[in-house]
Amino acid sequence: MRSNGCQAGEKGSKMRTGDHGHQAVRSASSRPSTGSWVAPEPYADPGCAGLPQHATKAVELLGRIDLPGEAASVRKARHYLRVLLAGTGHPQADYAVLLVSELVANAVRHSDSRLPRGQVTVTVARRSGTLHVDVIDAGSATSSPRVQVGTDTETCTGRGLWLVQELAAAWGWHESKAGRVVWFQLALSNPLTPS
Repeated sequence: MRSNGCQAGEKGSKMRTGDHGHQAVRSASSRPSTGSWVAPEPYADPGCAGLPQHATKAVELLGRIDLPGEAASVRKARHYLRVLLAGTGHPQADYAVLLVSELVANAVRHSDSRLPRGQVTVTVARRSGTLHVDVIDAGSATSSPRVQVGTDTETCTGRGLWLVQELAAAWGWHESKAGRVVWFQLALSNPLTPS
């Protein structure tokens, strides 16, 4: 794990370093993505930690919520996102709610956010028809986000990042000054609907 930079969601995704030390993050699946996002370090706005620094002006921040690092926050994050997206008409709002639920559950189960006074932050933004969600936690010295090998629909646990990988147009994670950021993007079109 690198402390400065991004990790692409897909195992084996290629990272390329561009000008100014930025790294391009490629799509997390074989489905067409909405394009690569550049994830610079350090981030100008921890509320949009997964968004490229140069693009934050074109980004509409829909909302942000800070939650305690406890299991009850999974339900609160789900409810927050459902209410927040109700007025946007985003066709993948249900996927967004499911994925944020999985990522917050991972944060309160596996990160140092579960310790006393720990916190998990969820930020939601929209840019050019793409919904971008960050889940920011305290990170952990003993674990990092990874899709478990052999995960499928019959598995009872360990499906969080597998679901993110399967449903999101792109996803990834990185360490930032705000903490560990796990993010995903959903495009306006439904990934399960044939084009």
